[in-house]
Amino acid sequence: MEATVILPILKKKLAFLSGGKDRRSGLILTIPLSSDQTSLEELSTTLDYLLSIPSEKCKARGFTVIVDGRKSQWNTVKTVVLMLQNVIPAEVSLVCVVKPDEFWDKKVTHFCFWKEKDRLGFEVILVSANKLTRYIEPCQLTDDFGGSLDYDHSDWLNKRLIFEKFTKESTSLLDELSVINESDKSTSTNKDKSADSVLLPSFDPETVLQTGHELLSELQQRRFNGSEGPAWCPMEEELLAQPQVIKLLDSLREQYTRYQELCRQRNKRTQLDEIHTKVMQVVTWLQGPGSELLKTQQEIGDSMRAAQALQQKHEEIESQHSEWFAVYVELNQQIATLLSIGEEEDVAELKALQQQLSDVCYRQATQLEGRQNVLQAAQGFHSTSQELSQQLDSLLGMLCADVAPADGASIQQNLKLLEEKLQSVEAGLASLRQKGTMVMELMCNQPSWPLEEAGSPAEEQQNNVQHIQAVMEEMQLRKQRCEDMVDVRRLKMLQMVQLFKCEEDSLQAVQWLGELLDALLKTHIRLGDDAQETRNMLDKHRKFVEVAQSTYDYGRQLLQATVVLCQSLRCTTRSSGDTLPRLNRVWKQFSVSSEERQQRLELALEFHTAAENVLQQECVDMESLDDLDSSGKTLLDRLTMPVIFPDGSEQYFGSPTEAASAAEVIRERLLLVEERRLQLQEIGLRHEEEAICA
Repeated sequence: MEATVILPILKKKLAFLSGGKDRRSGLILTIPLSSDQTSLEELSTTLDYLLSIPSEKCKARGFTVIVDGRKSQWNTVKTVVLMLQNVIPAEVSLVCVVKPDEFWDKKVTHFCFWKEKDRLGFEVILVSANKLTRYIEPCQLTDDFGGSLDYDHSDWLNKRLIFEKFTKESTSLLDELSVINESDKSTSTNKDKSADSVLLPSFDPETVLQTGHELLSELQQRRFNGSEGPAWCPMEEELLAQPQVIKLLDSLREQYTRYQELCRQRNKRTQLDEIHTKVMQVVTWLQGPGSELLKTQQEIGDSMRAAQALQQKHEEIESQHSEWFAVYVELNQQIATLLSIGEEEDVAELKALQQQLSDVCYRQATQLEGRQNVLQAAQGFHSTSQELSQQLDSLLGMLCADVAPADGASIQQNLKLLEEKLQSVEAGLASLRQKGTMVMELMCNQPSWPLEEAGSPAEEQQNNVQHIQAVMEEMQLRKQRCEDMVDVRRLKMLQMVQLFKCEEDSLQAVQWLGELLDALLKTHIRLGDDAQETRNMLDKHRKFVEVAQSTYDYGRQLLQATVVLCQSLRCTTRSSGDTLPRLNRVWKQFSVSSEERQQRLELALEFHTAAENVLQQECVDMESLDDLDSSGKTLLDRLTMPVIFPDGSEQYFGSPTEAASAAEVIRERLLLVEERRLQLQEIGLRHEEEAICA
């Protein structure tokens, strides 16, 4: 019988076990009769429940029943006492009927319980409340009978309900856990049986254990709640409450520990199965769809745009792989955690899974990285190829354009620009070869696919290599054709530079010759003060003429070279029609002027030589003086005459003042000659006079 079934009856407190004991250590059962009519059926039910609580050992010591009739009628008391004969005849050793003071005295004589002892099976005594201590110690009586024993019926009922609930739940839980734990043995022997068929208990073990511990703590606290002596209660060890709770807790902990281990093992197995499933999902995808995606992407493109499109496609493939690699990282962490706390039989399986997962992911990551490196190198190759093609187009456009520079400096600048473009093309071709070699090396060094999977990628790789080689060969041929055209253009431009140089130098020769002519006419005026000086001036004049001659010859050669270069360049002779006549005109003017200058110097030399001879001789004939005078006058007349050029123009040597200064020396010599003449005439006259006198 459970308290919850008769809870309304138990709340009426028709009878209770206070926990007190008589002098024989028998339990005290108290029946507090009230003034209201007591239901004997409910009282019987209450007594049946209360008598089911103590152990058989306690029952064997017998009960002392206190029937409190102070608030009840005698007939009710007698009925209750007689009812005890039917309810608990063997367990009752003494019945103490607490009578009201001076109320039943006359009626007691009509019914003596002691006479009915043999028929009842227990002794019945009538006693007042203040004399009850003759049979029971005060510490074993509640305060209703003047005792010191504490008893709270509501608290007892609550604890009883908790105890019965714990007992019921723990007993049921123990049975369920035992069944579950025993079923695990068969499951562990039969590994093919699914581990998902784990039975769940009806009650939460943690909650039941917590209830039991709280109940046990309450029981232990109530037992030792004072220092003056033990405070007995109906929940102590004689009533099997505390020992039963302890026993149930111990059994429950044992079964729960086994159940926890079972759950741990099954959770571990479930976790291992989940990890294995996820690992196989990652491996299956990477070896299946992931590998197929990579094997179908082996091209490198034939242009920069195509390479960029392939790069974008590869990034999409990497994005798909990243999701699985994230799963790999998570699985690797889970496996590492399990390895750190795993048991020996699980380590080998976990390590095998970890190794398999790492191998597949590493190989796939290596393939991705290799493909990425090839695409980046291919983009660099195509970019360099595109730039080199543009450079070759620019160079070819420059070579195909006509060269019509205005002067040699612009030709030099164009030639320098041409050389720079050619060097840029050579550097671009070298860079293209380097990057092409890098792409081919990266493709050759890519991690190889298994033999059964390597058909199509190998063919595509060979096509890529042939494409790279074809591009490099094409660029080499284009560069060679441009080099040949550059050689022709360089020769032509150098000839044009030489042409402009010859034209400039020929103009310079004309200028120099004009400067020599100008110097001849403006500064070569003096004729010398004596024969020696005139002779020296004549030698310098001849050298001066030689310089002018070499300048003229140099100009003629330059103009001839200009004609040859123009013929080679197939252009009109711009210089010969203008510079050559100028050169010839200046040269003719110089020739006339230099010849006139030389004749005057020669005449001056003859005059000074003859004058010096005449002036130094003592005997001079008059004819020599006449000839010298005539020569001097002729020279003076020559100095006053202009130089007549072939075109009819005239030019004087120096200014009139400079010409008069040059003629002054001649006149001084002529004066000396005239004086010599006069001397000779005087001598002749003297001789004639002497002859006449003689």
